Formats: sequence, C-alpha cells, structure tokens
Amino acid sequence: MEINSKDIDKRVARFKDLKYSKQGYLDTRIPSHRRNTYNVIGRGVTEDDNLKPAIKDARDFNLTYIGAEPGCGAAQHDHPTIEVFVPMTGKWSILWGEKGEYEVSIEQFDVVSVPPGIMRGFRNDGDEHAFIMAILGGSDSGHVSWAQNVIMEAEKTGLKLNADGTVTELTPASD
Repeated sequence: MEINSKDIDKRVARFKDLKYSKQGYLDTRIPSHRRNTYNVIGRGVTEDDNLKPAIKDARDFNLTYIGAEPGCGAAQHDHPTIEVFVPMTGKWSILWGEKGEYEVSIEQFDVVSVPPGIMRGFRNDGDEHAFIMAILGGSDSGHVSWAQNVIMEAEKTGLKLNADGTVTELTPASD
C-alpha cells in the first residue's frame, strides 16, 4: 500500500488549526466543568454535533484534547468503551465512582485507563490552564451516560441531551 502527500495531508492535525467547542458536553455550562474540547481523530463521545474532527478516519479509536482552567474538568460520566487519559500539561486528577469518591493524581505523560461501566471524571489540579488527552476505544464509542445529578444540574443551565446523544438548548415552556 502506498500513500501520497495529498492523502497524508488529510491525516495531519495541526494544533494551531484545531477548532474547539466550549459546549462539547452536557455539563460544560456548570462552572466547575467548563472546558474546551478539540476532536482530533474521530468524534469520540462529543455531544456538540457541530464539532467536527480534524481527522475523520477513526478506526478502532478516537483522540480528543481537552483544555481547562484550574479546578475545572468533566463531571462523572460513563460510556461503553475504555477511556485513557494522558496529561499533556499540568497536574490532573482522575475521579471514579458514582460520586467521584475515588481519585488518583497524574502528571504530564502519566497514563490512566478507565474500563467501561465505571463512572469517571477529571479535574485540572494545577495552577494554570492545562491540557489532557483522552483516547476512546472503538470505531463507534457510543454515547455518554451522565450521573443523574449532572443531568439535573445541566438542565438548570438550559441544556439537555437529545435521544441521539447531542446537546440542545431547553425550549422555554409556553403558557
């Protein structure tokens, strides 16, 4: 098999050119869960239908970068795949359990692999904006399952999850 320069260009993602979403997930309007999501390879489990990956061919895995301010990260969630976390900068905590009652601290280039069926979240524990990489197994990573308290808290911010796993604005109820 050969690949030419034009073909390989479709498989290059330059960080400076990546687009991100401030609302990539249901929990991102909750102050402690604000973060930017960059889809590098595949869509993964991103809930913002407008965030397209830089590299669309996501056979067997998806790769996402997440940037967050200190104290921010993802709320407790689960999905039907293994999720691997690798801090690119800073110090992070990976939390697991229904309410995030367990945690492990990791630093640049450390790796944590969380199996499917386990509620997990993460938080930037450093003093400045930092990046963490998330790798999801499978060509189709499925959809996020959120802890019930996260769903309720997100609804207070005006967001809900559609049946297809995408985020949408709540429509104000009419009288």
